[in-house]
Amino acid sequence: MRFLAALICLVSGAHSQIDPAFFSTKVYPVLESAQCRSCHARDGVASATRLHFPEKDASRNRIQLFGFSLAALVDRATVSNSVLLVKPTNRQRHTGGERIQPGSPEEKLLVEWIGYLASTSEDFLAASRRRLGDTAKGSHQNQLVRRLTHSQYNNTVQDLLGDHSRPAQRFPAEDYVDGFKNQLRHQSMPPLLVETYSTAAEKIALNAFRAGDVNGLIPCKPAFATDVKCRDQFLRSFGLRAFRRPLRDVEFQRYAAAFSVQARATGKFLDGARAVVEAMLQSPKFLFHVEAGPDGRSVDYAIASRLSYLLWDTMPDKTLLDAAARRELRTAAGRERSARRMLENPLLTQSLDEFFNQWLRFDRVLNASKERRRFPEFGPEMAAGMVEETRRLLHHLVSTGSNFMELFTADYGFLSSDLATLYKLPAPPGQFELVRFPAATPRAGLLGHGSFLAATAGPSETSATARGIFVREQLLCQHVPLPPPNINTSLPDPAEDKPLTRRQRLSAHVENPACASCHRLMDPIGFGLESFDAIGRWREKETVVTPSKRFELPLETGGEIAGLPSSAFSEAKQLGRILAESPVCQECIVRQMFRYAYGRLETSPDQETIQRLFIAFRDSGFHFKDLLIALVRSPEFLHGLDDNKVTERASASGSRVSSSMRR
Repeated sequence: MRFLAALICLVSGAHSQIDPAFFSTKVYPVLESAQCRSCHARDGVASATRLHFPEKDASRNRIQLFGFSLAALVDRATVSNSVLLVKPTNRQRHTGGERIQPGSPEEKLLVEWIGYLASTSEDFLAASRRRLGDTAKGSHQNQLVRRLTHSQYNNTVQDLLGDHSRPAQRFPAEDYVDGFKNQLRHQSMPPLLVETYSTAAEKIALNAFRAGDVNGLIPCKPAFATDVKCRDQFLRSFGLRAFRRPLRDVEFQRYAAAFSVQARATGKFLDGARAVVEAMLQSPKFLFHVEAGPDGRSVDYAIASRLSYLLWDTMPDKTLLDAAARRELRTAAGRERSARRMLENPLLTQSLDEFFNQWLRFDRVLNASKERRRFPEFGPEMAAGMVEETRRLLHHLVSTGSNFMELFTADYGFLSSDLATLYKLPAPPGQFELVRFPAATPRAGLLGHGSFLAATAGPSETSATARGIFVREQLLCQHVPLPPPNINTSLPDPAEDKPLTRRQRLSAHVENPACASCHRLMDPIGFGLESFDAIGRWREKETVVTPSKRFELPLETGGEIAGLPSSAFSEAKQLGRILAESPVCQECIVRQMFRYAYGRLETSPDQETIQRLFIAFRDSGFHFKDLLIALVRSPEFLHGLDDNKVTERASASGSRVSSSMRR
């Protein structure tokens, strides 16, 4: 501490002479190099603290604004006690360990900035923050053109054409990015996907009229193959539904010509209709949410599409398109009226399923592989049953208007007979019917579900790390950094002379400085869930198998969520209550819904919107439907629709796709 005091004295006389840009050019690179951002971001494992770094591509003004905001972490009376200094140097216990070495040149730069903040008047700092805050506004991300997801494609062709073949299941797989499969900045159009769109359109159009107009796509009875009046009625009615807005004149003329050429060639009206359907299904106006046309009228229909694909995961129905035609959706009240109607429609289920499937990563349990000798009861059927158990609970909470945070505390479940046997609980009266748990049952809510426990375990052993990562990333919205390159992540094998539990073997993580800072934030969460084995069965002891022996070792199940106050626990029930009562977890549900709804991560300018949505969700008693209502009422729901740049970007994307899909 003597060195620190001397350093502070050395730089104290120069504080007032520092140019504020000193932070962005000198200090900020030090913090970045120390990898402080990896935890101290709004989606980092230290997101519950007061220190939040701006986005990686932040402007210089926003970085400087961040520098001034650090004044909240400075002790003006005793600069050497400032959290901004004692935490990264680990003079005060820092979960992330030592990030800036005491006595280093990097610490000297940090001390200089701390001294500047301590010696500069609060009024000046506040005025600087206001000025920079005003200039940083407008960096809000524009809404980009969004492609239909595979599930939206399947649902749309089903509702548009009565085609139940689920063609998108044969498309190239969608990747998870930022937790979801619909993140717009990664929705590329590789040649293989373009080719599959073309093939699917041809088959769908052929099937639509194979047995005549069985799906009622033609709204009239043509008198002959080139009946212009009937053709025009078909083009306008089908075009409105396929493009989710009325056809423009130039589009109408183009598709009318394509219809007539084919109908004359074969002498069949339905062949002309088939050619139009095939062409429209390959159009970017069908494959993309193309927002805000140049005539301004498309805005209303774009809002209808946003509502429909968010709440139904499919195209708008006639009632919603009619509301768009009347311009009712431009107001929050108008959107709420439509949304409340839509929330009572069974189509809501398919939209919620898609969100829940991705948020809670049901794919991980459905694709899980377990060691057959140790877990003979686990297979595809049981994995599907585990997903169905969680799915039923989620839909129960939404449909009954229950407190959604009950997801983590529910003392009941929707069990199959196989799951009841696995959990050692009373058998349900029917498959996946509600079962009340006995008071002494150690499991409650999601954290006691096989869909979570089996997905976050290996083929034969549990994984405290994987369970901790799931809680951090899916339930607290905190991104866990990847391990450093060239780090050996394997654990020592069980030894016969000194058998160790999984928890004891994981101690290697905290003994290695390169691993410790992150694993201290993950592993202790999973340690508290060690009473559940790799498929979610309750166990009193851990079975450790070596080549020639089998050991039954006592479990130590104490855990904690570092960074959350009063978060020590020793069983899943306690962890569930901690999460249910945590504002961080409550707000994370809002963030996950925001990310899914808008197809992107939230940014600093979105914080106001996130906070408004969270307050509405909380004040409703955590009713999920009220969160959706708040989301569609939000001004953010209309963002980008009147932006000419969005229109230009939509046209550019459309041109690129059209050139790949020669019709």
